[in-house]
Amino acid sequence: MPGNTMARFDSVTRAFHWMTAILILTGFALGLVANAWPYDTADQLAVKARLFSTHKTLGVTIFFVSLGRIGWALTHRHPPPVHPERRLETLAAATVHWALYISLIVVPLTGWVHHAATTGFAPIWWPFGQTLPFVTQDARIEHAASSLHLAFTKLLAAAILVHVAGALKHHLIDRDDTLRRMLPGTLHLREDIRSRTGRRKPAAPVLAVFVFLAAAFLAIALDRNETPEPGAEPMVAQVATEQAGEWQVVEGALSFSVTQMGSPVTGSFADWSAEIGFDENAPGTRHGAVAVVIDIDSLSLGSVTRQAKGADFMNAEDHPVARFEADILTAGDGIDSDGGYTAQGTLALAGAEVPVSLPFSLEIMGDEAHAQGSVTVDRRDFGIGESHSDESQVGFSVEIRFTLTARRSAPEG
Repeated sequence: MPGNTMARFDSVTRAFHWMTAILILTGFALGLVANAWPYDTADQLAVKARLFSTHKTLGVTIFFVSLGRIGWALTHRHPPPVHPERRLETLAAATVHWALYISLIVVPLTGWVHHAATTGFAPIWWPFGQTLPFVTQDARIEHAASSLHLAFTKLLAAAILVHVAGALKHHLIDRDDTLRRMLPGTLHLREDIRSRTGRRKPAAPVLAVFVFLAAAFLAIALDRNETPEPGAEPMVAQVATEQAGEWQVVEGALSFSVTQMGSPVTGSFADWSAEIGFDENAPGTRHGAVAVVIDIDSLSLGSVTRQAKGADFMNAEDHPVARFEADILTAGDGIDSDGGYTAQGTLALAGAEVPVSLPFSLEIMGDEAHAQGSVTVDRRDFGIGESHSDESQVGFSVEIRFTLTARRSAPEG
């Protein structure tokens, strides 16, 4: 089995070292270019998305390669320092190496958590999905992961610069074999160095950092339902119509999903209201009406929220409100509805008005009702994203979903 000697690092260690170096430098370059790339046009946005997808996919690769590198280092003896008498230099070198090891794990991991906690832009190119166990799409987790990712990226960059500077100092000024130990060839170390015993790198610092990060993310996850951010929960209607069987919505959610670069992304609206008039005992097929008003500026679509509100998509500035007005009809009468009812009417969105039939299921228990439903529309019918004509970049079909709980208003008098 290969292993480090007193003179040099073994071939596996050297392969891990140079592979990691190439991946990290490429990842840094891609991240900088992707962040700086403009996205004023559809073509520019498509290139930016591909750059970020490559960056993220490379980050996942770096994470697993780094795990392998650190696991190998922890289970194999490390060659002794070339200048063991320089204790301060040896301590500095060990500190930089631990900063590198910790950053090599934390940087891609926090980037991965940030990706899993948000939605809307640049999927990871692999077949195992875009989510992570125990990581929900939550603004606090997204913010914490983003902050840690940025902080440890800076630590990683600083550690790399110091590491490279140290290697060059040994090679060009000290003219010793420190750098050559990572290169092929024969080395001849001093006898006092050859007789020293190498040591395995202690695992305690890495374990301590993992425990700290796990505790931090666990605290965030447990706290997310106790202290919701303003606007995080959907605002629901408190208005009833004068129609028989008036209902007031007490809670609900309005969301949509679309395919972006082959992966589904989900958005939601935090501010919307509904006026509902419904009588389950009304004769005929019409049982009431609904009018839903949606504040487009309350849209949230992860990292592309601003673009989604822009002129080429929802156009929140010129059309700040969307409105859906419909009659509530029973299934039948030519209407395909598995849930028993359909809201058949018109959706006014982004300056266009399109007929929409939304099937939904309804469960009434006394004076409380639970409803949920979905409908798929074509964004092109509303003139949304007209410059994005390539469905492989942004899908044409958009699924709109809702859930709500409503209570029957008490009759007057």
